[in-house]
Amino acid sequence: METSTPWKCLAVIAGLALGGRPASADPKFEFGKQEEVKEVEWKASAEAGLVITTGSSQTITLSGGFKASRKENDNKFSAEASAAYARSGTRVLVDNNANGMIDNDDEIRTTTQVTAETLAGKLRYDRFLTGANSLFVAALASRDLPAGKSSVFGGQLGYSRRLYKTDATEAVAELGYDFSREQLVDSDAVSIHSIRAFTGVKSKVTEGTDIDASIELLTNLNKETLPTGKDGSAFRDTRVNGKLAVTSKLSTSLSVQASIEAKFDNRPGPLALKLLADGFVPEAPSLDTLMKASLIYAF
Repeated sequence: METSTPWKCLAVIAGLALGGRPASADPKFEFGKQEEVKEVEWKASAEAGLVITTGSSQTITLSGGFKASRKENDNKFSAEASAAYARSGTRVLVDNNANGMIDNDDEIRTTTQVTAETLAGKLRYDRFLTGANSLFVAALASRDLPAGKSSVFGGQLGYSRRLYKTDATEAVAELGYDFSREQLVDSDAVSIHSIRAFTGVKSKVTEGTDIDASIELLTNLNKETLPTGKDGSAFRDTRVNGKLAVTSKLSTSLSVQASIEAKFDNRPGPLALKLLADGFVPEAPSLDTLMKASLIYAF
């Protein structure tokens, strides 16, 4: 991309946003910041978490992700992806002989159910205008079956400003536009045009321990036709995403992180259930949370 003037850069970014495919936002401390870089700078990290139980309790929980960025002068490209999967085995009772009692082992069965299946990915470009101001464009994709969304594609365009910076703390705010195309479970796709506001803070608590906190607000500008029958007028489909993470270094390259994410959707998608009567479309829960502990390796 040519970098002759900020106006030309803004035109190119707007063209990318209108021509690219879009998606939903994932709450992460992901904004860019300008630094004096005399050569190309690469950063990359990967994280993973695992829990498995067998015997009386049969569960498996997996989480993972990666982040990578390339920074050169006033340009920064970044990519990230994350995934979470959980499956559990539950004992159920089946009265095969219809005598009103459970009287043999064949009437005790274990059924397996997927309780979490989320995928998310994001590509982003930042063009810094000054040390504290930048424009950005991003493309996103995600999937969350328990929340009733089999696929989401979208994009974002906006302005980012650094509000505060010291050696230990940095705060940034963003304002812009978000587009999402959500393919709902057993329903038609829904297009959402939204205004987006974001703020995030990263602070060093002690040497080797950092805290990241962020909150994101999106609300729809267009009227939506929702399969659940709820009112989809403008500003009714409000979504709030928040994240809090504490990361501590174990070595130069290895860290451990504990985090919690919360996602609120005032107009959630339909529940992914079978054998529902015609016309009955129950909603997924409005609030989803994810707590995890992960090991992070920085390359």
